[in-house]
Amino acid sequence: MPVIVNGVELNDADMERELPDHQDAADPVQSAMTALVLRRVLLDKANELGLFGDGDDEIIDALLAQEVVVPTPGRDECLRQYQAHPSRFTVGELVEANHILFQVTPTLELESLRKHAEIVLADLLAEPQRFAELAKMNSNCPSSEVGGNLGQLARGATVPEFEKIVFSAEPNSIYPRLVETRFGLHIIQLGRKAEGRLLPFEEVEADIAAAMQSASHSHAVRQYLQLLVGQASISGIELPGADSPLVQ
Repeated sequence: MPVIVNGVELNDADMERELPDHQDAADPVQSAMTALVLRRVLLDKANELGLFGDGDDEIIDALLAQEVVVPTPGRDECLRQYQAHPSRFTVGELVEANHILFQVTPTLELESLRKHAEIVLADLLAEPQRFAELAKMNSNCPSSEVGGNLGQLARGATVPEFEKIVFSAEPNSIYPRLVETRFGLHIIQLGRKAEGRLLPFEEVEADIAAAMQSASHSHAVRQYLQLLVGQASISGIELPGADSPLVQ
């Protein structure tokens, strides 16, 4: 069934050009077609408003610059963000960590893996001195060769689920629950911690303002896309949402 946007049929050549940019998506074809539809409604709106440019991207940029305007956050808003999330503005924070990774694979049933990991965790809580030994026996991470040792970790060095635990748990202890990430299930042992230094608000105020404005702009663009999609005549596709790699 052809996809038609405001009377214009999106053809195979359009898809061939767009598809390579969507290979990392869960459904590359759906993602590419969604991007093509959104590009079409944006260009149609720009044409309606008499906006021009050298190429589609420049035309779309001109449209969004005119139609999507968000205010610059004030000092008080930035200060509230700074006070609510001090860890984001702390430098020099380090933690020593070891872990055992129980990797989830297509051939391994998750609950069986979880039961095995829980048994190993219980053994370690009773005998923490066996961590290196059990890491070598059980961990699917290359760090198993050094007893699960990950060395010193800074913020941003690991996935968010793992980072949250290692920087909040008590130093010199084994975290008493399994930690689940995209890689599998982890048992985490914490070593020493360096608390780091909170940067003064004046040093980060401009960065906070820029980040908040960028987030507000992205949200406003998504709302604008939803509005345009709602006003357009679209057939042959059911859009999952108005998010698009066209606009970041």
